[in-house]
Amino acid sequence: MKQAVVAYFGRYEEERENVPRDRNRRLNAVQYYVQGRNQERLAECYYMLEDYEGLENLANSLPENHKLLPEIAQMFVRAGMCELAVTAFLKCNQPKAAVDTCVHLNQWNKAVELAKSHSMKEIDSLLERYACHLLGKNKTLDAIELYRKASYFYDAAKLMFKIADEEAKKRTKPLLVKKLYVLSALLIEQYHEQMKNAQRGKAKGKNSEATSALAGLLEEEALSTTSRFTDTAWRGAEAYHFFLLAQRQLYEGSVDSALKTALHLRDYEDIIPAIEIYSLLALCACARRAFGTCSKAFIKLESLETLSSEQKQQYEDLALEIFTRHTPKDNRKSELDSLLEGGEGKLPTCVATGSPITEYQFWMCSICKHCVLAQEISNYNFCPLCHSPVG
Repeated sequence: MKQAVVAYFGRYEEERENVPRDRNRRLNAVQYYVQGRNQERLAECYYMLEDYEGLENLANSLPENHKLLPEIAQMFVRAGMCELAVTAFLKCNQPKAAVDTCVHLNQWNKAVELAKSHSMKEIDSLLERYACHLLGKNKTLDAIELYRKASYFYDAAKLMFKIADEEAKKRTKPLLVKKLYVLSALLIEQYHEQMKNAQRGKAKGKNSEATSALAGLLEEEALSTTSRFTDTAWRGAEAYHFFLLAQRQLYEGSVDSALKTALHLRDYEDIIPAIEIYSLLALCACARRAFGTCSKAFIKLESLETLSSEQKQQYEDLALEIFTRHTPKDNRKSELDSLLEGGEGKLPTCVATGSPITEYQFWMCSICKHCVLAQEISNYNFCPLCHSPVG
């Protein structure tokens, strides 16, 4: 056993002593291969010496489609040098190998960029694989950015909407939730514009009425498939926008405006939990001394099945304390309340004030299609809802 160990370490020491000797031999060989223009042996020496700068210079000196370029590219792949490998593969007209290299070395962003620039059919599956890779690492925002850069706006919007819904369930950051819904809706709007341009491009140059009508029908069909999704995203943005607006108006002392905005929230029970809507409504109504509306809000709160018996008792005690002092009657009918009760054909709501728009002239955002009172829009440089520039 002892002899075997001694023999092993003897060979190890001998091999270690040979390393610098072999390196010196290769360094000397490089000079001869350069003089003799033996490019294949020169590439091998550069690789064995880990002289990647020399290998890069050799690749750059070779003409396009040289037979040695794929071999040099593989050397860079084995060394984990993605950028240099891609350059070598592209120089010999092998974009598929360049994309595969990016995937192999986990340079997914570069892979997608190459697949898109070379109009490769694999881009759909590549995007899906990369997105799954990112989602598996909980990098959802990176996956959204990937789809957005690749102009896959619908896929990006779906992921953004999913994040918005998840954040909404946490019930902690309404401003963040609003922004996420807005971003989701804006991505859908980009998708709609993309579809419109695609259909117009197909019909371009074809002047027949039949062709134009067909393009219109295809465009309408493509947009109808996402219209419900778009409406849901904008509704989510609206809900949290008015939820935040009512609170800001209340804290600023604009109790009448706060009540009108809070009443508007009753349309969004499918998005914001009813307990939050009617708690805010009761608070705004109480501040404005609209105790009839306040009483209705308390009745709604006490009837919620999601409340525990302890919570219901707390609301009942609070209601008793308020309405033993004040008659549950509004001192004047709320304008917005009567409009909301009207149901169909109700007037549009100003996203700056939460008030109904009764004038014939008003400003409409070109992006989100929401409205602002004409006398209010002069106070804004950006749309109060989607933050697009006021044109």
